Amino acid sequence: MATGSHVAKVDPGSLPLGAVVTNSGRVSAAKMYEPQAPSLPFTPVQLASLDEALTLASRTTGLDFSVYLGELGSDTRARAEELHAATPRPSHAVLVAVSPGERAVEIVTGEESHRRLADRGAKLAVMSMVASFKEGDIAGGLLSGLRMLTDQAGSAPRS
Repeated sequence: MATGSHVAKVDPGSLPLGAVVTNSGRVSAAKMYEPQAPSLPFTPVQLASLDEALTLASRTTGLDFSVYLGELGSDTRARAEELHAATPRPSHAVLVAVSPGERAVEIVTGEESHRRLADRGAKLAVMSMVASFKEGDIAGGLLSGLRMLTDQAGSAPRS
């Protein structure tokens, strides 16, 4: 203990349930563990905006747009292709797979969606998304990319 310092005495009777004064004079307290809600990558407003963008993209183009955000593993392209293949209509699907931890973005298209989305247009959308991701704006990057892909694919063909 440093010279001139003052240690306050604590009355053990004034401590809350689960707290004690230790031999060194410190107060040790046991508290009930309360799990915190997991932190989500998006706010409710961002989720609503992404949902609206996905709905609009699919409705406008007639293609099935989806977004995957999470780990893709060592072979990011292969994993993104697996996820794309698991969609209900892979030939009409467009999957935007983003793995922030791996710094990877993959766009996978099916046979029909590839006819309407050129590789160059997909690369431009990826570049736009990455610019936003570098600023820490994942939701904004996804929105921007979805809008660009929607514009590239154009309106659904009339039957």
